[in-house]
Amino acid sequence: MARLPLIVQNERRKRIGLAITIWLQMCTVANWFLVALGAIHSLHTYRPRIRSYILDFYAKRDYVKRLVYASDETCIEQVRMNRTTFFKLCEMLQTLGELKSSRNMLVDEQVAMFLHIISHHLKNRVIKHHFNRSGETVSRSFHNVLNAVIRLQDVLFKKAEPITANSTDPRWKWFKNCLGALDRTHIKIRVPTVDKPRYRTRKGDIATNMLGVCTPDMQFVYVLSGWEGSIADGRVLRDAISRRHGLKVPHGCYYLVDAGYTNCEGFLAPFRGQRYHLNEWRQGYQPSTPEEFFNMKHASARNVIERCFGLLKLKWGILRSPSFYPVRVHNRIIIACCLLHNFIQTYMSLDPIEEELGEGLPSNVIDDDEPNIINIHPSDAWATWRMELANQMFDEWQASRN
Repeated sequence: MARLPLIVQNERRKRIGLAITIWLQMCTVANWFLVALGAIHSLHTYRPRIRSYILDFYAKRDYVKRLVYASDETCIEQVRMNRTTFFKLCEMLQTLGELKSSRNMLVDEQVAMFLHIISHHLKNRVIKHHFNRSGETVSRSFHNVLNAVIRLQDVLFKKAEPITANSTDPRWKWFKNCLGALDRTHIKIRVPTVDKPRYRTRKGDIATNMLGVCTPDMQFVYVLSGWEGSIADGRVLRDAISRRHGLKVPHGCYYLVDAGYTNCEGFLAPFRGQRYHLNEWRQGYQPSTPEEFFNMKHASARNVIERCFGLLKLKWGILRSPSFYPVRVHNRIIIACCLLHNFIQTYMSLDPIEEELGEGLPSNVIDDDEPNIINIHPSDAWATWRMELANQMFDEWQASRN
């Protein structure tokens, strides 16, 4: 009789547990029922996003097709290169520049967008409207392509090739072991008001000082941008040759420079106080002294860097007026434009934007292991050599006339 209450309690616990189990099962069934109702309702209102995405993807590429794939004439006008060269650039940026397609945009559209911006200096909002992309997408793609182009420096910058003794080029045959020409140009930029005095040039423009070095076949060897427009040319050159990966000028070789630079080992300047500019010789005047003849030939050869700068600004509109990018980004854009200039010169056989060039010089690439010039101080030995060279050139010219 004493165990009867325990049996009753156990039975009561079993009934309570069974009731709880049944309640939980009923809740689970009700939950699945509500989920099923929601799924049935969504079938009538849901539109597959994958189909919309695919349609939008091809619709947004319509502008790229008209920009690049329509014809070579349109492609050159809009992105400054023909279709074959454009495809080669996309391939190089993928393999060497580490540029990748995104989920919404292929590599060719990113490259076309970048080239279209720097060719015509277009704002982000204009590109956003043309390509039917968001402003964030346009900005991200621009910087991705810019970084990829900068990674091609070791490939696209030309190696220095000295003029050989048997050169027949009428402009360069006088300058044995010359590597090319060197000069600077100003690129207009936008800077904060507090920095404008440092970037103001003698003409009153707000610009950065770009140092460019090119070969006789109009390809850049070295570019240094970022110095303020008020800085003297000699200071920029000193910085270029003192950098670890800066301008390398082996002993025995030199570049042609204008009278704004010091005449010293590695940098051959014209005689000051003598006729120099090419327009003075086009009027039929004949040189009467060795100094004048030297200056005439020097100006004719060094003019290649002026042509490089002119062609660079003619192709890339973003270099002709202040851009909308910060100074640090704009300096990288300048380097990218020079690299793309070299790329077009190398892989595009006929460029309608520039006049035809003569045959290139035979290859005689400078070895990077040779000792380089690290000072630009004037010396009597270099001045004497320049005078001897001028006398030799003048004597050969007079002998050929007689």
